Amino acid sequence: MPAPHAPPADYEVALADRAATRRLAGRLARLLRAGDVIGLSGALGAGKTTFARDVIHALGGHDCEVPSPTFSLVQTYELGALTVWHFDLFRVDAPEDVVELGFEDALADGVSLVEWPERLGPLLPPDHLVVTLAQGAAPDARIARLSAHGTWTGRLAALVEDLAIADA
Repeated sequence: MPAPHAPPADYEVALADRAATRRLAGRLARLLRAGDVIGLSGALGAGKTTFARDVIHALGGHDCEVPSPTFSLVQTYELGALTVWHFDLFRVDAPEDVVELGFEDALADGVSLVEWPERLGPLLPPDHLVVTLAQGAAPDARIARLSAHGTWTGRLAALVEDLAIADA
């Protein structure tokens, strides 16, 4: 009988403005490696695409144009040693539809930033991080909840420590 999965480790952080959101994305970007899956959850307009853009800019510089994959469903970026796949699954009807988008290739050798990760269903790997964004008190403020699953638990601890040091 397989061992049960440990519950996710959760951390919540208030992001006072766009600069705070960019800092979180940048710190997360430093932890990324091939095979990683980062789910981006939240209501429409919560800032999922903006957060993905911030991660991609942290990895590849601000000259990199990062359009929303709302209609193309996926955009890829060759950023040095990493290929980043940015998926928007809002219009995906069934988990198996992501296979046509190259999801298996992304898992094999890239970093996957996945908006609407719940649409992956059973295809969501056991090792992943979900960043859930919600509107904060001010127009540019956000609340970010990070839920680490599998091997991301230890990496989330490193990220939280990095955030605590930066805020000190």
